Amino acid sequence: MLNTFYALLGRMKYIDRWCLMRSSRPENLCEHTLETAYIAHALALLNRERGGTLEPEKAVLYALYHDCTEILTGDLPTPVKYKNESIKTAYKAVEKEAQTALLSRLPVPMAQEMAPWFTPTEEYKPYIKAADKLSALIKCTEERRAGNHEFDRAYDTLLQAIHEMELPEAEQFMMQFLPPFGMTLDDL
Repeated sequence: MLNTFYALLGRMKYIDRWCLMRSSRPENLCEHTLETAYIAHALALLNRERGGTLEPEKAVLYALYHDCTEILTGDLPTPVKYKNESIKTAYKAVEKEAQTALLSRLPVPMAQEMAPWFTPTEEYKPYIKAADKLSALIKCTEERRAGNHEFDRAYDTLLQAIHEMELPEAEQFMMQFLPPFGMTLDDL
């Protein structure tokens, strides 16, 4: 029997993000996922530096699968997704069905091994959420650097949301690693 799980993952590159925004450069789900994984890894390393117990490898795996369901659902704009509690709840159910549908495209033993990576544990959840938001903030930073003010409000909203998470590792990442995203290649 042919299993289509990985072929579907390969389609992440066709799912555009920021679909309602005029971008100077498009970003696809595959790019965002990779960047989120890098950032999740960094946050877990910063957690370890602070005496925490996160395993960086687990953070990477959670990040790699955090948006996989969008292969089947598409990327619903954040203002729509979180407009009210009923939409948020309904979309969570849609994501859960998409997760089940994706995992059903693997042999059962593999699906059982993969399923946990789609839903971070409570310990990892804030770090994956922060990595996701930091990746979006980086996109906004790059767009603003290119003179695109379309992303000003999203930048402010994301920055506030990250601060409200009160996650020291995210704050440290923003202080140490975010500013260079606004620099030119010659300045890096």
